[in-house]
Amino acid sequence: MFNYRVRQRGPEVKPGLVVAIEPMVTAGSAETVVRDDEWTVASEDGSMAAHWEHSVAVHRDGIWVTTLADGGTAGLAPYGVVPTPFA
Repeated sequence: MFNYRVRQRGPEVKPGLVVAIEPMVTAGSAETVVRDDEWTVASEDGSMAAHWEHSVAVHRDGIWVTTLADGGTAGLAPYGVVPTPFA
């Protein structure tokens, strides 16, 4: 799944899918480069940037944010989404 909109349809969201959501916010260019260490991603123009991630698991009873102790409950509540722990 991409960090940006694409025209073609992506994978179907169904139980068993785990998605790493990795937004990157930059103060300048949205274009990125991978540094020589083959791990570090930076903005192409060298502007300040922040990058973080959460992993979301889709299971038969709903979703669970695996990177948060509360499964995403606090952050998703304003959107009416109630994460469900794995059974």
